[in-house]
Amino acid sequence: MKLEADLHIHTLACGHGYSTVKEIAESAAQVGLKMIAITEHGLAMPGAPHQYYFENLSRIPVDLFGVEILKGVEANIINMHGCLDMPEGLLKRMDIVLAGFHAGTGMDGLSADEYTAAMIAAIRNPYVHVIVHPGNPEFPVDFDRVIMAGKERQKAFELNNSSLSASRLGSATRCSQFSRIIKKYNARVVINSDAHIFTEVGKCRNAINMAAINGLDESHVINTNIDRVKEYLYLHRQHLLDSAVLPA
Repeated sequence: MKLEADLHIHTLACGHGYSTVKEIAESAAQVGLKMIAITEHGLAMPGAPHQYYFENLSRIPVDLFGVEILKGVEANIINMHGCLDMPEGLLKRMDIVLAGFHAGTGMDGLSADEYTAAMIAAIRNPYVHVIVHPGNPEFPVDFDRVIMAGKERQKAFELNNSSLSASRLGSATRCSQFSRIIKKYNARVVINSDAHIFTEVGKCRNAINMAAINGLDESHVINTNIDRVKEYLYLHRQHLLDSAVLPA
C-alpha cells in the first residue's frame, strides 16, 4: 500500500515541532507524496499557535516542490457536546479539520462512556473531517459505537503512525483492535505520520503494516489517492453547506 498524501503534520509553529513548512514540503516531495496537510494544534493545547497564525494560513503557498499543501488544524475536542477549541469562522476557512483528545485541554479524567459520547458528538460536528488517534488508551472509547457513528456520517478515522512509534505509547493493542472493527463495518480511514520533524513526513510503515494485518486495503484508506482525498473533503464541504442555517 502506498500513500499519496500525509494529512497530519506539524511544523515549528506548534510549539513542539522542529521543522519549517519549506523543510516539510521538500521532504514530502523527496518521499513521493503528492499532498500534505499542515495541521497545528488547536488553541487549547499548551504551546499552540496564536489565533492569528490560523487567520494568516492563506500566506502558505498552495504548492511547494510540486506537493499540494492543505492548511488545517488538529483541533481539540473540549466538551461533551463535541465542540472544538477554534472559532467557527476559522473552522470554515480550514481545508481540513482533524479532531481528537489531548491531555491538558479540559477532557482529562473522564470515563470511557463519557469519552465515547464526546467523540460521537465531535463526529456529528459538521466541521470535523477526521477523528485522530482514536486508539489512544489515555482516552478510551467504545470502538463499535464511534465507528458506527462515523459510518453514519461518512467520517474517516485516523491510523496514526506516531502512536505506534514515537508517542502515545501503549496504543498498539487498541489501534490493532480499532483496525479490525473498521474492517468489520467497512468504514474509512486515513493513515498519517503525525510528523513533528521533516524526517518523519510520509513515514507510516508501522500503521500501514497494522492496517494490512487486520484486513484493511486501499479501498478503506482514503489517502492512497489524492483524488479520493479531494472528493472526500468536497463531500463534507457540501454537507456543511447543507447543514448551515440560512437567515430568514
